[in-house]
Amino acid sequence: MTETAPLGNATRPPLLEQRTPPRHVPPPQPRTLTGVLRGLLRAGRPKQWVKNVLVVAAPAAAGRLFDPHALPRLALVFALFTACAAAVYLINDARDVEADRAHPAKRHRPIAAGQVPVPVAYAVGGALAVLTPAVAAQLAPPPVAALLAAYVGMQLAYCVSLKHVLVVDLAVVTTGFLMRAAAGGLALGIPLSRWFLITTGFGALFMVSAKRYSEAVQMAGTAGATRALLTEYTTGYLRFVWQLAAGVAVLGYCLWALEDHHGPHGGLLPWRQLSVVAFILAILRYAVFADRGTAGEPEEVVLRDRALALIALTWLAMYGLAVARW
Repeated sequence: MTETAPLGNATRPPLLEQRTPPRHVPPPQPRTLTGVLRGLLRAGRPKQWVKNVLVVAAPAAAGRLFDPHALPRLALVFALFTACAAAVYLINDARDVEADRAHPAKRHRPIAAGQVPVPVAYAVGGALAVLTPAVAAQLAPPPVAALLAAYVGMQLAYCVSLKHVLVVDLAVVTTGFLMRAAAGGLALGIPLSRWFLITTGFGALFMVSAKRYSEAVQMAGTAGATRALLTEYTTGYLRFVWQLAAGVAVLGYCLWALEDHHGPHGGLLPWRQLSVVAFILAILRYAVFADRGTAGEPEEVVLRDRALALIALTWLAMYGLAVARW
């Protein structure tokens, strides 16, 4: 009769060790005041500040960019949004420090790497989140101050809980882009057209969902360790979202460009209508990277691809000529 081996600890497979991925813990680094300050600056993600250039979108579209008081007001709004965004980044990275240490790239962020202590990140981020809306209330028009306060509240809610809610996380990030674009118009008292809001909003959703799709493709099988919500989305759904958003953005732009803007175009060529070609080409070119799963940060996609950068510059030139009626 064959004997059965006893089920003891010696023969039990180490399930816990197999299911728990190794976590990278950076070695402790000596901290100096200069190093912490540099880390705080890096944690504010200066590369992301280019997104705040959206505050000039509405004034540029209305031909009011070079009004006497436009540039100082827009510079103030740009600085306020930059400070608010830095506050959100600091608080978000402090909350996600453990998940970031498990990520091959994010583990090098100053807070995850130990260059900036977590309590310091919370303190500086909290101070910026409180002081920036207060400064806006004193220096900016009331609608801009209210919008900025709403932006801070929404982004902090995103850090705490909303980024874990399906679809809502996409809506919050998209709304952040839309708020930046609307703030410039509110600062100068410019009415925001429905086509401007539709094109800007769905264009932002296109880039946000394309970025999520790329993350889901690149982190397949390990997404739960870095951005837990990616395990809830399917790549098919995210692909549907960025394709839908791209289509609506193109439609909104075409309706704006082809509608009657109070008579003849007044320039040498119909630049407004011609700009549709460059806009669609830019969307199609960006969609190439989205389809490959390599559409990360929008500014990096544009800067690293010369063809896309050239198309964007061509569109800007046509758009400017249309607004100036040359």
